[in-house]
Amino acid sequence: MKQKMIDFLLENANPSIRKRIKSEIFGELTNAKSARYQQQILSEATIQGIIAAQQPDGWIGETYNNGGIFRGHQCALQHLTQKALNKNTPILARALEALDITPPSHSRYGRGFDYDEFKYPGMGAKLSNSAIIAAAGYADIYDITQHIQLSLDSIKRITEVESVFDILHEKRKNGRTMQVFNDYEKWPCTVHFQILAYTQSWRNEATIKAVAQAVNQTMRTDDPHLVSFIPGSQVGCFGGGFPAQGMTVKGSGLYPSPIMCPIGEDGKDHNGLYHFAHLETFARCGIIPQVPELKKLTDEIASSIDTDGICRLENICERLFKTGKYYGMQLETDWRTKTRKACDITFRALLILHYAGY
Repeated sequence: MKQKMIDFLLENANPSIRKRIKSEIFGELTNAKSARYQQQILSEATIQGIIAAQQPDGWIGETYNNGGIFRGHQCALQHLTQKALNKNTPILARALEALDITPPSHSRYGRGFDYDEFKYPGMGAKLSNSAIIAAAGYADIYDITQHIQLSLDSIKRITEVESVFDILHEKRKNGRTMQVFNDYEKWPCTVHFQILAYTQSWRNEATIKAVAQAVNQTMRTDDPHLVSFIPGSQVGCFGGGFPAQGMTVKGSGLYPSPIMCPIGEDGKDHNGLYHFAHLETFARCGIIPQVPELKKLTDEIASSIDTDGICRLENICERLFKTGKYYGMQLETDWRTKTRKACDITFRALLILHYAGY
């Protein structure tokens, strides 16, 4: 099955996908082939647009605009990383250096990002920046050790408390009473998992098991008071935090709305679209074999592969493929043909199966 997927992609997909298959799946990419792929990727219009938008200090300005929705430095970095540029590529290296030296209080970040990520669970630009650094493979250059530990501690916290309400207190904001975290409390958000997904130093049998136990815990649905309940932050934002129970990777929202919950704030059931971004993140963390619900969904992906090696799974959240700060899985130029769309979706299915141990 995997070989048929690989054959389809190597024959039809764009250079970034083919390069990532050679490097991530096979682990055997020669310098000569890497150089050829690099030249092809750099010539693509989206990469040239990012290069044109890069400012003298390395920051990628607002003139980089993908589809009028997501734009600017973090979105551009996400795209550069996903496109599999070589690590020492100047456009990527300079952009990451700018990320490192530009303080979150700078107006470039906009308002509301200069938060202490240790005081407010799941908040702060520094935490998001570490996820970008990890995904780009630069954790050996920029020290994100403290955020790796914070991520692991935040995830494990789910299994350490008897009830999430034990670490919350009430706060009034804009005429509304919220249950918010106590200062310096820990609780996981999507970014914590993204940091762990692309780093190795935290991994051993015990820690992987602990992360899996935490995910199993938050996927439970046996307490109606906890299902879909997302604690707030003292600063009045959800911060993308996990619900106390009812977490799912099948929904219809986008980060940082409650995409992890089957029931939205509107009371409607959003438990329908497969979120490949989250499944890939969990697969990269190495926990899918130990989380039955995730294993079930991964089996469904495997069962959807047809005889041509194409993923035919229906109800995939396609919006997560568009370039954004947190996701942006689309590597093909566009989806104007069925083959290009099939390549992007099949490649993500392949990664999920690969990192899940199939």
